[in-house]
Amino acid sequence: MSPIQRIRPEGLVRSPAFSHVAVVPPGATTIYVGGQNAVDASGKLVGMGDAAVQSARALDNAETALKAAGAGLGDVIQWNVLFVDGADLAAGYGAIASKLAADEPPLVTAAFVAGLGVPGALVEISAIAAVERG
Repeated sequence: MSPIQRIRPEGLVRSPAFSHVAVVPPGATTIYVGGQNAVDASGKLVGMGDAAVQSARALDNAETALKAAGAGLGDVIQWNVLFVDGADLAAGYGAIASKLAADEPPLVTAAFVAGLGVPGALVEISAIAAVERG
């Protein structure tokens, strides 16, 4: 099986934070993680009003979901990060950037939105991962 590729093509901005294209070969297992907020196991929101605390918890929840499917942060092909408009993006992203760093970084989509489904949530993180099976 060919390896999973994360590509940063010439002619597009080169960033250590993200790649532009990912190629998942046939035979790899694809894992989808739905939007994770900063909630504890009982569903209670943690870090009210704090984008950094909420980002860290949402990423921890995404990591827990990945592990349940036999994957880890390094297997993520695409992160989708939604911040509520007005949230402190620098604090939120700063709280998770070190856990997302990689030699071949995943694709990243980030957006500001008017609101999220969990009242008080400032961030929601979802992911697509792929694991080579062999």
